[in-house]
This record gives sequence, C-alpha cells and structure tokens, in this order.
Amino acid sequence: MAKYRKLSRNSNQRKALLRGQVTALLFNGKIVTTEAKAKEVRKIAEGLIAMAVREKDNFDTVTVTAKVPRKDKDGKRVKEVVDGKKVTLYDEVEKTIKKDQPSRLHARRQMLKVLYPVKAREEGKKKAKEVDLVAKMFDEIAPKYVNRNGGYTRIVKIGQRKGDAAMEVLLELV
Repeated sequence: MAKYRKLSRNSNQRKALLRGQVTALLFNGKIVTTEAKAKEVRKIAEGLIAMAVREKDNFDTVTVTAKVPRKDKDGKRVKEVVDGKKVTLYDEVEKTIKKDQPSRLHARRQMLKVLYPVKAREEGKKKAKEVDLVAKMFDEIAPKYVNRNGGYTRIVKIGQRKGDAAMEVLLELV
C-alpha cells in the first residue's frame, strides 16, 4: 500500500503540482480540483496549518535602533558636504520587531520549502506586490484555528468534469 497518490506524474512534476495547489489554497482560501489531488493537497495543507498554530506565539519582541537616511519633501536623500565629499545624513529610529524563537524559525523554513512565492496585484495599481504567505499563515490563518484540533480543510463534491468525467471537488479552508 502506497503512502501517497502518484497522480500519474513523475516525482518532480507531482511535487510542483502539489506545491502550487497548496500555495493557491492558502492564499485564496479555496480551490477547485479533482478528488485525488484534493486529498493529497489536504494532507500537506493541514500539516502546515498545524505547524503554524503550534508556533503562532513563539516569538520575542525586540526594540532596535536603526539608522535611516534623512529624506527631503521629494523623497530624495539629504546630502551634506563634508571635507569636499557629499555625505548622506542619517536619523536614528527605534523599531520593534518580532524575533522568532528557534522552533518558529524552523517552522518558517519548513513552510518556505513547500510554498511558492506569491505576487498579488492590488486594485488600481499596475505593479504586482510580493505577498509573504508564511507571515499570513502565522498572523491570519493560525489564530482562526487555535481552538480546533485538526480538520482545517473541507472537501465538497461538485460533480463530474465534462471532459473526462473526473470527480471535481471544492477544497476550502473551514
């Protein structure tokens, strides 16, 4: 008995397909696919969500001071002449950042092994902006499922596909 479905693909095609569908599921919240693919995607997605729930609060907040270049009203750096050279002026700014504990950092890296980078276009803007899907997992998705022990996804049968009569399903986050 195999531990996974081969989906009529070789290993690298299968991994790419599953990574793409898991990324789409977590970014959009639902996808339409075949039943066999949905069951495989469900395994991977639920593991990632469980990891995010487990490591959700495992960070320290640290205050750091950073040097930021001073800018004028046009957004250009302010420069001053010192000893015949132009030198950029810097301001010191205090920022609070989240510093991951080692286990959360490991979880973040495990998620990055599975999830593809996502670019999303905001309405009215031409350029697509890259979305940090791992941060979305920790900040938005994990808090929804804190009080839930598994079962983060739902498979709803839609019907048979017209071309090859494969059973299509809707895989969605609960």
